Amino acid sequence: MDDTTTRARLLTLMSRMTGDEKHAPSATSTLDVLQVLHERVLRVGPEHAGDPDRDRFLLSKGHGPVAYYAVLAAAGFLDEDELAGFAGPTSRLGMHPDRVLVPGVEIGSGSLGHGLGIAVGLSHGLVLLGRTRPRVVVLVGDAELDEGSNWEAVQVAGRLGLSRLTAVVVDNGSASLGWPGGISPRFRAEGWSAVDADGRDHDALERAFADTVPDRPHLVVAHVERKDA
Repeated sequence: MDDTTTRARLLTLMSRMTGDEKHAPSATSTLDVLQVLHERVLRVGPEHAGDPDRDRFLLSKGHGPVAYYAVLAAAGFLDEDELAGFAGPTSRLGMHPDRVLVPGVEIGSGSLGHGLGIAVGLSHGLVLLGRTRPRVVVLVGDAELDEGSNWEAVQVAGRLGLSRLTAVVVDNGSASLGWPGGISPRFRAEGWSAVDADGRDHDALERAFADTVPDRPHLVVAHVERKDA
């Protein structure tokens, strides 16, 4: 199945989840990044569940999770028929993913701005355990970076040289004050490698995720139009 066909299928799966809680524009802005990560980049899937050397994907931008649920269903973590119950009183598919209830989810989200710090701790913990194979990728929204704890995490990751850590920021221009000079230079100043890419171009995203530098954490800034946010 080619990328276009797969994306159309994911959009169909997303359409099965209804209600204002789905935050459709926010979810749609992350769809292509999620698709590329799960199909081309990360070693994740039901067959790797419980494997201590699996890659880890952390969704910090947890509001509007319907794109994530669609990707999990397409990967076989969820029954597609379960999607229709999204955010219902008896559904495990809440307005934020729950790692206890939903297979494939590595962290629960709620208050935004915590995923990057968790990813830094997880990546460093894997190194301390001698597990250097797993890659840890955390998806962050540009507005989340307004939270100061993110910058403490950015500083620590750069100083520790966490080369198996990647942050992907979906930049849809939703940050209240914006980022004069861009997001990438701020990460580079703290010892990260950084690449900007079109957040809808799957080949460009795949190259950006591969363009890492030894002994440095890596940033991918995925740019999408504000109307898709």
